[in-house]
Amino acid sequence: MKLCIAEKPSVAKDIAEIIGAKVRKDGYYEGNGYQVTWTFGHLCTLKEPHDYKESWKYWRLEDLPIIPPNFGIKVINDTGVQKQFSTIENLVAQCDEVINCGDAGQEGELIQRWVLLKAKCKAPIKRLWISSLTEEAIREGFEKLRESKQYDNLYAAGSARAIGDWMLGINATRLFTVKFGRKQSTLSIGRVQTPTLALIVQRQKEIDAFKGEDYWELKTKYRDTEFLCQIERLKTAEKAEKGLEFLKDKEFEITSFEQKEGKEGNPRLYDLTSLQVEANKKYAYSADETLRLIQSLYEKKIVTYPRVDTTYLSEDLHPKVAGILNQMKYYSRFTEKLLSQPIPKTKTVFDDKKVTDHHAIIPTGVVPSGISPDEQKIYDLVARRFIAVFYPECKVSNTVVLGKVETLEFKATGKQIIEQGWREVYTDLTSKKESEEDKIMPEFTEGEKGPHEPFIHQGKTTPPKYYTEATLLRAMETAGKQVEDEEMRELMKDNGIGRPSTRANIIETLFRRKYIEKKKKNIVATPTGIALIDTIQNELLKSAELTGLWEKKLRLIEKGEYQLDVFKQELYQMVRELTDEVIFNTYSHNFVIPTSTEEKKPEKKERKVVEKISIESLDCPKCKTAKLMKGKTAVGCSNFKSCGFKIPFELMGKKLTETQLIQLITKGKTGQIKGFIVPGTNEQKSGKLILDSTWNVGLE
Repeated sequence: MKLCIAEKPSVAKDIAEIIGAKVRKDGYYEGNGYQVTWTFGHLCTLKEPHDYKESWKYWRLEDLPIIPPNFGIKVINDTGVQKQFSTIENLVAQCDEVINCGDAGQEGELIQRWVLLKAKCKAPIKRLWISSLTEEAIREGFEKLRESKQYDNLYAAGSARAIGDWMLGINATRLFTVKFGRKQSTLSIGRVQTPTLALIVQRQKEIDAFKGEDYWELKTKYRDTEFLCQIERLKTAEKAEKGLEFLKDKEFEITSFEQKEGKEGNPRLYDLTSLQVEANKKYAYSADETLRLIQSLYEKKIVTYPRVDTTYLSEDLHPKVAGILNQMKYYSRFTEKLLSQPIPKTKTVFDDKKVTDHHAIIPTGVVPSGISPDEQKIYDLVARRFIAVFYPECKVSNTVVLGKVETLEFKATGKQIIEQGWREVYTDLTSKKESEEDKIMPEFTEGEKGPHEPFIHQGKTTPPKYYTEATLLRAMETAGKQVEDEEMRELMKDNGIGRPSTRANIIETLFRRKYIEKKKKNIVATPTGIALIDTIQNELLKSAELTGLWEKKLRLIEKGEYQLDVFKQELYQMVRELTDEVIFNTYSHNFVIPTSTEEKKPEKKERKVVEKISIESLDCPKCKTAKLMKGKTAVGCSNFKSCGFKIPFELMGKKLTETQLIQLITKGKTGQIKGFIVPGTNEQKSGKLILDSTWNVGLE
């Protein structure tokens, strides 16, 4: 008997129908030599701290960092989940072969592997790997079942992600809550959640600190065309009035008229993020709503697998495109033109090198019926984009007109559409405002002169814009960098924070925890969110760029180019350093290298102490190239930004003497010291401080 395990009951039902397992049993289908069962998403999860040690149930600084010797999984504590797992466990024990029919992605692989691991599966495992749930795709997938081991790296990446989120989430949340929390409030920290919040808070602070300034511009209208004077914005109304007086009663002369033909390249096919961005702009749907709608369309066999981060199709799909377009009868007014000639096979659409597990989101050709109005809007976005990529490019004329009034130069620019090309697919959706933007400029002749109507335009400088869900998703995709170019954006995806399938949930989590809120379409950081980011001084926790590099390592694990064990060791090291940093309060921002202009004259008593010590004469023990310096709260390397070495003046409630610091730095160990206070308690201990091989200070 072959056992198929799908990720959802609805998918299991479709698979069972197609392969002939038509007898319904309790928790599975059976027939034709197959049994088909299902999960409800995650049936298993990583064990919680108290599952390893009873004492880890309590939030205490002295237990941190919590690093289990080996990570284990457990069945989620839910009656329905446990009943279904028991069904799967029994079926696994009796079958001859398991066919993993989970969602064909990292999360889907993790869900299934954990269940099979917990069920102690000993049967050989095959993998069904498909990009749509149509009958044709499922039949084809069963004819080409793959070996499970082909996806070991995908599982390793999923495990690394889950362990990373657990390690950082558990340790950092407990660490900051116990150290800084007030009134039993939990300070929730996450690998992706925190840098995302930091992006929003940073933008909020830029907006709050912004001071708008009035400015004035000189403009004129000549032959119904508006020209802008090519001088810097004027800071006072008086200067603007003087400029206006200068322009009056003088002729306007055209000095240059240039038209260049150009092309507007076709839009790219949708990946999940670009679809979420477009749906937010057009319909104000949240990222979570769009994900829910496109997932529903996928399960209804109307579109292909949606949780993707590529905008390309594999080259073997080219012969199938005409068939899909032919089935899209509602859009026949657009598709007829395409079907009258061969479908172009361009590298901007078909590129095997840009496709890994799945291709971009496209229609399957199944005609939508019985779908909601919201689902129809999302389908329309996907369908039109699929058609538009095969149309000719849009041809435009870019116009630049230069003029002058005596010595003052003016400029006007315009763009006109010559041949609509792919824009034809969107003509019935074009707004009046967009149509006005394409207004044709008149023809001008160099040297022509005539009267004009000068005027003053008064404006005010504007602050940075609040994030919307659309712009926040883009910022997450590019690790906070402003990137407009599509090709550049593609290159940066490996370094984005989060994954397309998880970003919506991250944003929803920030809303749920009241770290952010929505005002109209704008995302605003709440006082709680701002306070949390201000509390966290560790840059790794807040940096979108550094978190993006971590994300890249997870992708390398998926490709087999990076080892899970190495990733875990780096993770453990980072969590240990973070814990020491917060417990001992040795934040880098507290370490300030004094400068001659900021340094206050020391009192006589302090001067004697400085003379007694020669810390500044010591070489940094870590980099061995720079001297040590004393900051306000710590001794550190004078090249701290590159090296990072520092030792605080106070450790575990004990202020260190200069002699003890020198002993620790030069010998790696101090003499016996009394009066250390165990974190989280009032218990005092004696011991020797030791500087270990990773340049962290411990107590012996």
